[in-house]
Amino acid sequence: MARIKGAMMTRKRRKKTLKLAKGYFGSKSKHFKMAKQQVMKSGNYAFAGRKMKKREFRNLWITRINAACRAEGMNYSSFMNGLKKAGVELNRKMLSEMAIHDPKSFSALIETAKNAVK
Repeated sequence: MARIKGAMMTRKRRKKTLKLAKGYFGSKSKHFKMAKQQVMKSGNYAFAGRKMKKREFRNLWITRINAACRAEGMNYSSFMNGLKKAGVELNRKMLSEMAIHDPKSFSALIETAKNAVK
């Protein structure tokens, strides 16, 4: 029986890795061994970046809400506490969008929070 060699699959696998490494500096985009290492490291960076993106956006939303609250004479923590006590369940993304695009309704929310804290 004839021996089956893995040349086709090996070439396919290497080609896939080198395609992922396209645009990398120097031999990281040319040599398979270095490209493989860099693609693995890049995958780790991408994984961590997807997690960091969520953190950074939440941080941004909180900063925007805090700035809008301080303009109305209230701080962020007491505002969020007041909303929780008032039973308003809006996430931080929506609150920050309201603070930017709809200041009147955001002011109404601040009044609701102030009344709930008292």
